Amino acid sequence: MPDPLSRSPRLQTRLIAAGVAPAIHALCRSVTWKIEGAEHYDAIIRSGRQPIIAFWHGRILPATWFFRNRGIVALTSANFDGQWIARVIERLGNRTVAGSSSRGGVRALLQLKRELAAGHPVAFALDGPRGPARVAQPGAQWLAAATGNPILPFHAEASAFWEVSSWDRTQVPKPFSKVVISISPPLEFIAGDDEASTRTSGLLIDARARAEANALDTIRTL
Repeated sequence: MPDPLSRSPRLQTRLIAAGVAPAIHALCRSVTWKIEGAEHYDAIIRSGRQPIIAFWHGRILPATWFFRNRGIVALTSANFDGQWIARVIERLGNRTVAGSSSRGGVRALLQLKRELAAGHPVAFALDGPRGPARVAQPGAQWLAAATGNPILPFHAEASAFWEVSSWDRTQVPKPFSKVVISISPPLEFIAGDDEASTRTSGLLIDARARAEANALDTIRTL
């Protein structure tokens, strides 16, 4: 897909990513990772289908690192912030498609549909790019129903972190903390499923509770 930005801001996004990506490398290599439910991802791949990876926008940093170098195609916003994040994702070994509910969303979903058909996993921040926070938007559910591929919800929680003052309360793990990745069982959808968003949000809520409990256990034992 064509780059949604003009030349000057496009160059800025690449310069930002050139600084941010090494910082993420250094930070995340200092972190201890605990993964719950990795077998769900592996089982989908073994079945010959592809996961539609779903998470809340506020956990995009650990998501970007944990799922690096897997040939995943992530949906990112077409605006400036979304595009420098896209360049970081690409530097960490995945690809991106630009679009949102307000700009290029239909075209982006159709591209992701083609990527799934070609054998590539895709990834969504379900409440992005503008929120409201932790309220699932319908794109991932539509994609799952249209392609027959399951949604794979997960949540990440750090034992010690900074929190950005933004609509999504982005969490940045502190160096040498522990990050828990809790992956839920996959969800299947069919067209016209009125409970799709509720079920997806419910699994993400459960995953968050499990991840937070494990992160808090780490804090108590430090």
